[in-house]
Amino acid sequence: MNRLAEALVVCVMGAALGWGALQVIATGWIPIVAAVIGGLNGFVSGAVRLYGWHEPKGWLFFFLDSTWGLFGILLALLLHAANRMTGDPGYVADMGRRTNRHVYEGGWGVRREFALALGNVISNAGGSVGLRQESDRVAKRRSFVVAHEGVHVLQNRLFGPVYQLVYVAWMAVFAVIGVGVWLVREHKDLGKVIETLAYYNNPFEYWAYRNDKYWPPKGAHPRYVWGGAKMPGTR
Repeated sequence: MNRLAEALVVCVMGAALGWGALQVIATGWIPIVAAVIGGLNGFVSGAVRLYGWHEPKGWLFFFLDSTWGLFGILLALLLHAANRMTGDPGYVADMGRRTNRHVYEGGWGVRREFALALGNVISNAGGSVGLRQESDRVAKRRSFVVAHEGVHVLQNRLFGPVYQLVYVAWMAVFAVIGVGVWLVREHKDLGKVIETLAYYNNPFEYWAYRNDKYWPPKGAHPRYVWGGAKMPGTR
């Protein structure tokens, strides 16, 4: 099957799944919007041969993306569009084909070195290192993308809209707590205290960092990060 044929078939499948999933719990325009989101994801993903149809998990991930994970997929589609508006974000085809996740070497990110995963899209995956050259640094960066950012893609599929809700709520609540800790303890580095409590200690980030065997992270405050001071053997 060529790319256009796969894109069209997966588009129809995604639209049908999206419509069917929301038709169960909503009426009116909501199932139609779900069908559009599922269809667009199917077309874009089919065109680059994203899903690993040769494995059961490829079918499962497509099903989850088109149903339970639709809100994350909406964010992913917006990220696709935003990345394209930046010029050439550097889509890394060999890291996306049949792996069930899109990878952009460049594109939007939170910080220069921090990749951004929304739905099934990983943006700014190369950071300042890149993903295309052959070197130990690039190999480590590629490993990080799979081990860390790949977990965030999985989290979107497993937890659906709960993932985004809990992630944002945790950051908001613990940012406030971080300010309180800073005031009481009189720490000099407010940013590091807040970042540790609100970001690094976020259960979803903890899972991803541990999966990458990089815990505690170098940038975390040693007093407030889960597990305390840096453990022997971590990088």
